[in-house]
Amino acid sequence: MAETPEFCICFLLCRNGSFFVSAQARDYCEVSNLSRIDIATVTWGPVNAELGFSFALLNDSYAAGCGALCIGGLILVPFALKFGRRPVYVFSTIVQCGISVWSAKMQTVADLMLVNVLSCVVGALAEVLVQMTVADVYFVHQRGLMNTIYYWFMSIGTTLAPLAGGYITLSQGWRWVWWWMAILFGAGLVAFVFLYEETMFYSSTIDGVPVEDKTAPTVPTGKDDTEISAAKISAMAQAEQQHSTAVEVDYSIPEKSYWQKLALWSSAPISFTELTRHSYEPFMILFGIPGVFFMAVEYGIMTACTTVPVTTLSSVMTLPPYNFGAAQIGLMGIPPFIGISLATIVSGPLSDSIVLFFAKRNGGVFEPEMRLWLSVAFIPFVPAGLFMFGIGLNNGSHWLLPAFGLGISSFGVVPASSAALTYLTDAYTDVSLF
Repeated sequence: MAETPEFCICFLLCRNGSFFVSAQARDYCEVSNLSRIDIATVTWGPVNAELGFSFALLNDSYAAGCGALCIGGLILVPFALKFGRRPVYVFSTIVQCGISVWSAKMQTVADLMLVNVLSCVVGALAEVLVQMTVADVYFVHQRGLMNTIYYWFMSIGTTLAPLAGGYITLSQGWRWVWWWMAILFGAGLVAFVFLYEETMFYSSTIDGVPVEDKTAPTVPTGKDDTEISAAKISAMAQAEQQHSTAVEVDYSIPEKSYWQKLALWSSAPISFTELTRHSYEPFMILFGIPGVFFMAVEYGIMTACTTVPVTTLSSVMTLPPYNFGAAQIGLMGIPPFIGISLATIVSGPLSDSIVLFFAKRNGGVFEPEMRLWLSVAFIPFVPAGLFMFGIGLNNGSHWLLPAFGLGISSFGVVPASSAALTYLTDAYTDVSLF
């Protein structure tokens, strides 16, 4: 068992009479995408002994995979915008299953590098596609909790995957780590094919009014900013008044059949030119919108604070004075798992509660920046925990000190990362899909 041992598969939700795999179940395969690079670290000792790969080379392969995470979304997300989330999830899971088989049969340095790079290209979807699905399905006041749950499941993969992988390595050999990964990806593929329906929705009309309403009042030119703003507000008020009547549901519209809901792909009215545009626009958004850039930097730092200790454990604690084996290295994932779980319990509901509190205090007006107060409260735990971890290892302190440091830093990482993801979803809903 390589990561979140499918506590997730059973978690189907019934929503408006139609079944779909919940955020937790979707996260299973995307968690697997990221976990496979972390679980590899516990196999480094046996791989070094059998294939002769140096620890420096193994560390370089890990770094290559992390670099590939940067480009995967640029390649695959445009297809999720055009053809829907479902085919991309299915494609990613099939590829990861095949790469896991490849990893189990690995013999050369080329194999080592390619399985890490290719798996992370499709694994990058875990950092993007899940947020798109959360935005598709959940309301603003629910996204904080859902993103926190997502991050918790993803963190389970990075912390407990090495634990399971360590014992598999001892009992069955390091190659069986990847055979188990292939088995679990196969189970996830079955879940996606038969249980996950498309969440992307496109409609050319809303209440009979075209999305691009050509009849909307235009603002005369030649006015100053104050007059333009007043005209816009007046137009919005008129539109809101027109649509303030209760919406009547037309129950004569037939519900899609089970197989219609599970069509392999759908199609949004996006041209090929627009499809290619989505591959370079993320760079324009990243460097053109300060809020996006800042949140990207914050999330990147929090991710580094989670993944860097994984390689450090395998490189340092296998040496004196610790002399840890694969199983003991895996057990070091328990402290961060505890910290992450405690943070999820505290910050998940708190994220949405804080938003509601500040919105009420702000006269009922919600502002996405309200979520960031949660980060301010938890971020100090991150450097405090990392200092304990680093200084403890450097001084050869008892293993409890670096373990406690990992737990403390993980406790701070979850709220900060979740707040960053949810802020971008709330503030830049349209561009966050890029």
